[in-house]
Order: sequence, then C-alpha cells, then structure tokens
Amino acid sequence: MRQPVNRRTGEGGFTLIETLVALALMGLVLSALANITAQWFPNWNRGLDRIQRSELISIALQRIADDLAAAEYVPANRAEKRPLFEGSELSVTFVRTALGPNAGLGLDVVRLSETTDQGGLVTARSRAPFRPLPLASSLSEQLHFGEPVLLLRAPFRLSFAYAGEDGAWKGNWRNSDQLPAKIRLTVRDAASERVLAISTVTPVHVQSPAGGDCSQPDGRCDGTPGAAQNGAPQSGAQQSGTPGNTPADSPQTGNASAGLGLR
Repeated sequence: MRQPVNRRTGEGGFTLIETLVALALMGLVLSALANITAQWFPNWNRGLDRIQRSELISIALQRIADDLAAAEYVPANRAEKRPLFEGSELSVTFVRTALGPNAGLGLDVVRLSETTDQGGLVTARSRAPFRPLPLASSLSEQLHFGEPVLLLRAPFRLSFAYAGEDGAWKGNWRNSDQLPAKIRLTVRDAASERVLAISTVTPVHVQSPAGGDCSQPDGRCDGTPGAAQNGAPQSGAQQSGTPGNTPADSPQTGNASAGLGLR
C-alpha cells in the first residue's frame, strides 16, 4: 500500500525562537541609535544656532562699521568749529550722508546706542535729519531721533572705544577739534563676560573739514571751468574790432575769426 507524500519536505523557514531573537536584536540596535541621536541632535542644533548668531553679529558689526567710517566733519552751527560728534562707551552720535531707500540729498545725525525693549538690552540705530542747532543748545534738547533699527540683542552687548592719531584708546570722545581716527567695536557675552573674536576696529575716513581751495586766477570759485580762459579770447576779439586796429577785411583778421570758429 502506497504511503502519503509529505509535501512540506524541503521547505525552509524561521522557528519561533529565531524570530524572537531577531526581534530582540533589532530592538537593541534601534535603542542604541535612539540614544546616539538624542545626544547628537541637540549639539547639532546648538552649533547651528551659534553659526546663525555669528552671522547676524557679523552683519550688524559691518553695518555699524560702515556708518562710523562715513562720519562727516560737520559742526553743529556756523559759530561752532568742532565737529558734531559725541562718543561714550555705550553710545555714539555723529553726522553722515543720508542713507536709505527714501533718503534724499542731505545729512543725517545718527545715534548708535544701547537701549531696552521687551527682550532686554539691545543696540539700536536711530536717525534724525541734520539741521543747524541753535547756539548754546544740547543735542538731547534739539534732536529727536526716530526710525530705530535693531542691530544687536542680548545676551550680546556692544561697547565703543576711540583713538586719535596718537593711537591711545579712550572710553569717550567729546568736545574735540578732530574726529577720532579709529573706533573699536567690542562685542561681549553679558552672561560670561567673554569678548567675542568677531570684535573689530574701523577707521574714520574724514579727519578735517572740507577746505575751499580756490585756484582760479580771477578768484572765481563757482565751479565754472575755464572762466578766466574764456574771457581772454573774447577780450582780444573785441579789441581786434575796435577802430585803429587791423581792418576787419584784412587776411590777418580773417584767420583769427576762422580760428575762433574752429574752437
């Protein structure tokens, strides 16, 4: 009598014990990966935040340095000979060419100073149109600054230092006959008092008032080029046509007229 054929002969598979062991190993691997990710991801976020803050501070310092480098030697009024410039450790006020998308031709009084907002201490830029100040008046009484722009936020603080041609650094610059030659921008972390390596020094390009150099022989400094030179040929032409000089129909006069026409 023929015995029944076992059709499962030769088929492979996992036993229940092998499956449980594989699941346990996979759980151990996933647990180890989760622990590594939990430790690495916050560090990665902190590093990314540090890079972004460094970029923002670098942009703010570049903006401040460009502003200070463009300071102009402009007195407060006609009677004042000293430039309008007041610098302290936490603020600086100066005059520069108007800057902005809606700014026209003219000058601005710019103030870079530390102030407070809802988030704490901040460094902001504000401006006011420049107008000659009355005599015996202070900046705080006559200037009303507006359009504040946030440049630096806590925990970072910005301080200024000023140096003249002698290179000696000072904490303030007031009532001086000259603008500072260099201004140092120091950024420190208020929590740790650590000075950041991104701190920099910017030069001030203008050091003296604009001079009125007049080199015209006739004393005219209205900017008209060749005023004296143009007057001389015209005078000669008028003299050549006066009575007693060479007749108008002579070849000599004709050549002179032709020469003036070619010019």
